[in-house]
Amino acid sequence: MIYRSLLRPILFRLPAETAHELAINSFSSLLRPGFARRFFSGKFHRAPFGQLTRFGLLFDNPVGLAAGFDKNGTATQALAALGFGFIEAGTVTSRPQPGNPKPRVFRLVRDGALINRLGFNNCGAAQLAENIRRHRPDCVLGVNIGKSRDVAVDDAVPDYLASFDAVYSVADYIAINVSSPNTPNLRELQRPDMLSALLASLQRRNRELATRDSLPRPKPLLLKIAPDLTNEEIESIVQIALQQNIDGLIATNTTIRRDKLRTPPETIAECGEGGLSGAPLRQRSNETIALIYRLTRGTLPVIGVGGVFTAQDAWEKICAGASLIQLYTGFIYEGPQVACQINEGLAAILKREGFASLDEAIGCQMLNAMTAK
Repeated sequence: MIYRSLLRPILFRLPAETAHELAINSFSSLLRPGFARRFFSGKFHRAPFGQLTRFGLLFDNPVGLAAGFDKNGTATQALAALGFGFIEAGTVTSRPQPGNPKPRVFRLVRDGALINRLGFNNCGAAQLAENIRRHRPDCVLGVNIGKSRDVAVDDAVPDYLASFDAVYSVADYIAINVSSPNTPNLRELQRPDMLSALLASLQRRNRELATRDSLPRPKPLLLKIAPDLTNEEIESIVQIALQQNIDGLIATNTTIRRDKLRTPPETIAECGEGGLSGAPLRQRSNETIALIYRLTRGTLPVIGVGGVFTAQDAWEKICAGASLIQLYTGFIYEGPQVACQINEGLAAILKREGFASLDEAIGCQMLNAMTAK
């Protein structure tokens, strides 16, 4: 593979954020009309799952690119040409902000992981919407919104509403990020009282904007949660999500834990604070997905994210109860062909396991466990 043998060693010699900026700029340069599609035609294609219906939207395949890679929506069109079934842009805030001081992204190569404390660096919700209008991808597009750093948690609702308004017309679905560890006090919004008030306000605005724009229904609203919650806290969030008619959960964001890593402790200490993503998050993500599936008996769709590098990783999340998959760190480590490889691998696994469709396989591990009881 050219990426792993040639390009990745070169990129990994650069500071992690510098390599990321180079990648985004490279993809953005492919946005000249029709170039991305001509260049990638025949190389990366969408797998033969048939169209998948999730929260009222049609997906060509279940593999998406998670928020964080294209924060400003400048490369979504080219990224979609790599075979992703959906792209999630952001996280974006109501106004532009620079994020935390650099350096703020670090690789843990021995662990197949990243640590980041970017802090929602982005161009602002209005500019992201304009970027997407100019270069809309030909797949489902989600926009992930978060709280501005200079806004107190108690004042978060108007701040989220401002971002919501700005991106509403360009987003197929909107993801609410209350779980990044890199904005001070953001995770307090996962507390039942604050979360319920936030989601209720967003859903009211959702209905108002849908009526204004003569849409057949409000936009799907998803909630992204942390992996560091207790099972009891997850159960409380699930109950609130159901009460507020949230369309799905994204499980999970990055973790603040650092246990069971192969990277030397002194190297980890040098990286400092931030969210850990990649392979070390895989098991906890799967456990969270399975818990949500069990609590809702599969009635609340879950996008599974955390440690997806291969088709087998994606398959484990589907078996646990995920109906869609996202990756970010796996894209960094495996390269541009990863979506195609995962989709082709998933199709082979489905055939091997005797499932007629992807939908039939969702939660099969949990269903078997519940049946056994």
